[in-house]
Amino acid sequence: MDNDSLKQLDRFEEVLEKGLIKICNVYGLAKDMMTGPDVEEKWNSMCKDYTADAVGNFNDYPNAALGFAAYLGMAVVRDWDTDWASSKNKAYRDYYGPHGFDDMDDHIVRDILDLDEKTTHDIKECLLSCAQSTLGLIEHEQIETQTEFGFYILVRCWSVMYKIGASIELTRRGYARHVLGV
Repeated sequence: MDNDSLKQLDRFEEVLEKGLIKICNVYGLAKDMMTGPDVEEKWNSMCKDYTADAVGNFNDYPNAALGFAAYLGMAVVRDWDTDWASSKNKAYRDYYGPHGFDDMDDHIVRDILDLDEKTTHDIKECLLSCAQSTLGLIEHEQIETQTEFGFYILVRCWSVMYKIGASIELTRRGYARHVLGV
């Protein structure tokens, strides 16, 4: 990929991050984009498998293909905060629900995070808004997702959504940006 394309990808990612964190702030779920080295490394190890699932679902279920990355980020932060020594080697598929990728979101909020109904509702609304805004930015930028460049945009979108989920869960758990050193 040439330098101009990489710059365009970086710019898109930056605009997306800023826009989505504003949405999370409106919902009162996160003020800053937060993550940490362990959480980022976990995404790097799962990204390829997540991408395979998300690509296969993107055309029919774009909101789910985008949003589930955020739920995954939330689950990883929970594992990191509670028992990272036992959890750091969990495989991507360990986060699946009973129906695999199709109900990963419900499995994460119910069985991993054990969220109450109101919190679950608020997070689902926020992440749906984030997914729809992401699709809006893709459309606004006139990106054809069926192209090679479009694929790279989607990978960046999934990474940002993962970080959004991580930020929401870190905020829920009382972490602050300066504590994480990010």
